[in-house]
Amino acid sequence: MKHIILILLTSISFVSLRAQESPERYDSRFDSIQKTTVDSLYLEDQFYVGFGFNLLLDKPEGFSQNGFSGGLHLGYIRDIPINKRRNFGFGIGVGWSINTYNQNLFIGEKETEQTIFNVVDRGDLDVNTNRFSTYLIEAPLELRWRTSTATDYKFWRIYAGVRLGYIYHFKSKFEQPNNAVNQTQLDELNRFRVAGTFTFGYNVFNFSFYYSLNPLFDGTLEDENTPVNLVPLKIGLMFYIL
Repeated sequence: MKHIILILLTSISFVSLRAQESPERYDSRFDSIQKTTVDSLYLEDQFYVGFGFNLLLDKPEGFSQNGFSGGLHLGYIRDIPINKRRNFGFGIGVGWSINTYNQNLFIGEKETEQTIFNVVDRGDLDVNTNRFSTYLIEAPLELRWRTSTATDYKFWRIYAGVRLGYIYHFKSKFEQPNNAVNQTQLDELNRFRVAGTFTFGYNVFNFSFYYSLNPLFDGTLEDENTPVNLVPLKIGLMFYIL
């Protein structure tokens, strides 16, 4: 995951910088720089790539995250300006996301196929790996404001909206010496996701926030009636490409 994020960050930064240069060309016949025709119906920020750090809120007692919990999301958004200046409008699109959470919640299954949720005390057990991952198809909906013009490719932006999603694959992985438990099917998993999003920044680098409006699970700990909900919060960077 870290290597993928590093490669994407480098590639997107390079492409974004090239894409946001003023459109111009050199014509040797006139020994001058000639500007291309200004597009009065220009669109902005239609492809996006982002990565962030995943946090989990609404935790049961004893629950904690450890190591790096990261997320990657990318996709396409149709830019829909609604005013003459074209600096205010909507965005609607489709995307893909993967998120990994390293933490101390054991997810298993009884012989009756009932899900087991237990908070693991790492001081008592020798645990090599304990994490779960989600893979989603998403549909971002945004209200967009920016300071761009048809010839200004470096501008401020503020985008706010909601992101609908569906978890098409889930996997939890627990490993300790001579023991491994993988879980992919959970009745308690809320596969349909709804989140509020907020992005702001200037030019290439933009800060993004993702806050889930519904919990990941509808379950309880095995030995007590403590709810296991877990609400994802993602904080990261977003890169846009025209």
